[in-house]
Formats: sequence, structure tokens, C-alpha cells
Amino acid sequence: MTLTTDIQTHVDPEWWAWEGAHGGHLAALALTAVRDRFAGAARPVRTLTTHFLAPVDVGPLHFAGSAPAAGRRTASCLFTGHQNGAPVLLGTALFAPDRPGPSYEGRPAPRVPDADRCPVLALPGDLALFARQLEIRPATEDRPLAGGERAELTAWVRFTDGRALDAAAVATLTDVLPPALYAHWHTPRPVPTAELTIHFTDALTAAAPEGPALVRIRTERADGAWAVEDSAVWSADGRLLALGRQARLIRAAQPAAGTVNS
Repeated sequence: MTLTTDIQTHVDPEWWAWEGAHGGHLAALALTAVRDRFAGAARPVRTLTTHFLAPVDVGPLHFAGSAPAAGRRTASCLFTGHQNGAPVLLGTALFAPDRPGPSYEGRPAPRVPDADRCPVLALPGDLALFARQLEIRPATEDRPLAGGERAELTAWVRFTDGRALDAAAVATLTDVLPPALYAHWHTPRPVPTAELTIHFTDALTAAAPEGPALVRIRTERADGAWAVEDSAVWSADGRLLALGRQARLIRAAQPAAGTVNS
């Protein structure tokens, strides 16, 4: 495959996480760069996988991508992200047009109060600067660093700039809540994402939904220094928009740098 280079973008410094640029934001940047250059609106994205090789700072981020390798029904694109001459991202994007077929909904939106009935959660800026770009309203009793019995968080999330929920916005949302293990822990620690795979649904091939999204993130099991985390994003009217799964590296606990208020 022929690689096309110099698809340049910049990381918004407001999308800063604990150790570098926010992973979901980086996945969205990669998707936008690859889609705009190679796919276009005729081929909606179906799957996006991003491997995070190194922390990304706010300098120029350069993408190289392959022209999609087209099969009978799908087209796949490989991409890499470089910063300061070193690779920082590696991934694939799968595109395919709409096709008629059977449907099945095995993961309905959880029954929770409407967004306007849920309190706003303020995340510490020194742990999650990117949270200033969001309005997060927990939809259950689970809270970060509350020492709960389960590693699961569910919240209504709205972008403060009012952006519609297109594929790039939804990619960001799959990684936008604190790590699910935070609901089980009392003390924060870095849990950076090593790999994130997102599966998008047909609900995103029409007009992008407006308003808040309901986001759930959970960890079923963590072993040693690794955790596997699943996320789901629904529109305000209950349509499933995307499913995400990521591998996280669990690092040593550090003293709390802030508090979580709601």
C-alpha cells in the first residue's frame, strides 16, 4: 500500500489528560484525518482501532495513511501518527456503505433519570484538564474514587461547545469518563490507554444526533498491571451509537491531587 504523508493537525491543549493528550481526542483526530483524505461521506466508518505508542504533546501531529484497500463490501486504511519525528499512534479504520439487513439490539440504554435531573460532576483540573470541555452528569449513584463495589460509571455527557454527535465526537466519548476502576478505588493512579477499538452503529450514518449522550464505562476484570474496559454511547433518545473496548495499563498509585465534587 502507498502511504500518503503530511496530513498535519494540532492537538488542542485543552484536551489534556493526566500524562498527555486525551486518548479519545487523539482517536477522533486520527479518524478525521484519515476519513477526510481517503473515505469521504459515502463510506461511513464502521470500526476504528488506535494503538497509543507514546504520550502526545500539543505540538504538530503528522499522520501518514494508506489509500483504503477495498474489498467487496469494505475498505480498510492503515495509519500512523508521528510527532517530533517519532511514531506515537498506529491504527486501522474500516469503512463501509450502508446496506439493508437484519437488526438486533442486545444492549439497550440503561434506565436512568433524564440529564436535567442529574447533578453536574466537577473533575479535578490537575487530573483531567479536558473535562472543562464537557458537562458530565452522573446518572447513577456510582462516583469516581468513592470505593464502590463495582468498577462502573454511567453519566450524561454534553460537549460545552454544542457540537453534534458525529463519529469523531462519539469516538471521543467512548474514552471520556474516568477509568471505570476509579469507581472502585479511593486513590487515583494513572491508567493510560494502550489500545482503543470503537465499533460504530448505523445510527451515525444519518444526521448526527444533538444534545447529551449517555455514556457507560465498565471493567469486568483487572489482572496485574492491565485492565480491559468496555464502553457504550447512546443518544438522548436511546439509540446505541458506538461500543468501545480498550486495554489500559495500571500504574502505581499516586497521592490525590484534587477532589471530585458533585
